[in-house]
Amino acid sequence: MATGPNSQKNTKARQRAQKKYNAKPEQKKRRAKRNAARRKMMKAGKVRKGDGKDVHHKNGNPNNNSRSNLAVTSKKKNRTLKRDKNARKRRG
Repeated sequence: MATGPNSQKNTKARQRAQKKYNAKPEQKKRRAKRNAARRKMMKAGKVRKGDGKDVHHKNGNPNNNSRSNLAVTSKKKNRTLKRDKNARKRRG
């Protein structure tokens, strides 16, 4: 994220907007599904608390917690989205 006078990095307005967004019922359900996916992988012995790994949804859909759609990745890889030249998410 860019820094400078017009940057939204950690500004009070950005924090308020994020808090409001995260409080929406749809986002709560998506977060609950992501947490459930991690618990499922912990039960399978694939991840541990504090291991620095993320549980990745291969198709990008947090509602699909089937084992074939879940993978263990590093935080850096999972939280970086590849983009095409039009700044849209890129597949693959």
